[in-house]
Amino acid sequence: MSLYGALNIGVAGLNAASTALSATSSNIANVNTVGYKTSTASFSTYLNSSLGGDDDASAGVTATILQNISTAGLATTTTSATDLSISGNGFFAVSTSPSTSGTQEYTQVGSFAADANGNLVNANGQYLMGWQLDSAGNMPADTTDLSPVNISSLAGKAVATSNVTLQTNLQSSATTDSSYTAGDMTAGNVAPDYQTTIDAYDSQGGIQPISLSFIKTSANTWAYEANYTGNASNLSTTGPIAEGTMSFNSDGSLATANTSSSSPTGNISMTIPWSASSGLSAQTINIDMGTVGNTNGVTQFNTASGGNTPTVDGSPYGTINGVTVGTDGTVTAQFSNGLSQNIYKIPVVTFNNPDGLTQLSGNAYAASNSSGAANTNQANSGGAGSIKSDSLEGSTVDLSNEFTNLITVQNAYSAAARIVTTANQMMQTLEQIPVT
Repeated sequence: MSLYGALNIGVAGLNAASTALSATSSNIANVNTVGYKTSTASFSTYLNSSLGGDDDASAGVTATILQNISTAGLATTTTSATDLSISGNGFFAVSTSPSTSGTQEYTQVGSFAADANGNLVNANGQYLMGWQLDSAGNMPADTTDLSPVNISSLAGKAVATSNVTLQTNLQSSATTDSSYTAGDMTAGNVAPDYQTTIDAYDSQGGIQPISLSFIKTSANTWAYEANYTGNASNLSTTGPIAEGTMSFNSDGSLATANTSSSSPTGNISMTIPWSASSGLSAQTINIDMGTVGNTNGVTQFNTASGGNTPTVDGSPYGTINGVTVGTDGTVTAQFSNGLSQNIYKIPVVTFNNPDGLTQLSGNAYAASNSSGAANTNQANSGGAGSIKSDSLEGSTVDLSNEFTNLITVQNAYSAAARIVTTANQMMQTLEQIPVT
């Protein structure tokens, strides 16, 4: 090996040590970076013969930086429901743009927050992608159909009333009105013995008043009428929206809520005939008057008629006031009226060889021939991990190990520099040999 060869090997050592220093410096600088994976310098030799020389004993060195992508960092708890980490294998699918035309990348940086348009974007400007669910909570048939997760995709939510429960007493000693004809109470021809109001929610979250009136027609038998008392133009018909006759047993318990039914029942049903001009959806309400043979609903005892305010389901209009993310990746919108709705599902993307992914800026990666194709899975399936909210994956950097590496790299650099200076001194000695 010539002195020039030794000089080049020394320079190669300097370059390799510089590369290692770059990896260590990057690790130290990113010790607090969410989702950062530790970089390591991988050293390998190359022979003089590989450069066209004839001396296989002369070995230089080269260094390549590798990132340990498959190594998971420690999850830390946060206070934001949209801070996400993956427990197990996998990456979040992200896009460089809030539109579906953006470049798809993969990351474990889960520090997502809503932007001005409601899209979830992390600190590196990457938009979280997911499956948008329909109103019934179903995923799209095409599982490759990912779109940016937007927590403002719903302005609000209301649910129409479909069930009402009554708990009230009808006075058994009330005077019998044998002349009553169906519709008389709604028409105002007779005064009811007892009346209560049901405040039902319509399909747009509005409150619609329905008067439920009762009159005794014979022993242990009462007629009832349901009458809409709101804006009359909201209905397509006039008169009672429901009517019928109910009966009681001699002990005051309910015999049947509908004497025309083929079998005893504790329920009646009324359909509100909303007009087209009201803009409301058709609405059928079931009224639970109690259990047949029991006194847990409407009763007939010799005490003043009255009872609890009717219990109704449904809800008025409410706006989104928060979201939650389940371990299966389901994003659920929470509304101010207490309702909730599943709006997105976040997939977890896996690779056969995650360490073969191509590194991109912002702790993101792209698929490569070495990593294999992306496998888009639901969380907790297909080898994919589960999703944890209020949690972020920390950096995998071990600071004490990096400081040790600094010392090692510094010594290696000094040693390589000594090779260069020694070879230089030998060359100078050679140049000083007198020529005879």
